[in-house]
Amino acid sequence: MPLERVSQGFKDISMSFQVNPLNLDLIALKNETAIARSVRNIVFTLPGEKFFDSNFGSRISNSLFENVDEISASIIRDEIRNSITNYEPRVELIDVQTTPDYDNASFDVLIQYRIIGADVLPQQLEFVLQPTR
Repeated sequence: MPLERVSQGFKDISMSFQVNPLNLDLIALKNETAIARSVRNIVFTLPGEKFFDSNFGSRISNSLFENVDEISASIIRDEIRNSITNYEPRVELIDVQTTPDYDNASFDVLIQYRIIGADVLPQQLEFVLQPTR
């Protein structure tokens, strides 16, 4: 008898803490959306911001005020790769690309990953990193 592959579902609460008007429960994020939000939160969380896990997050903000060049892009890429690998066990990273945008003093980021335990196509997440004061 062949083995049957079972797809796993994922569910997280929305960080907006909005309430569903029909059942008065918190709005939930499901499957691909939940994973994408988690990956994004890991990248944008500074170490020390999460209680009881002072190492959680990434240190990309340290590199955003450096020169916009390939070296900084490489440092950011490595930091994103390490933080997702360490703190998101539900994904398998395929690729992380960081491209300097010299005109806007920012970095374009593309993260490609597979969701472990789910029968979905590889996912990608895109965003822009720029220094804020």
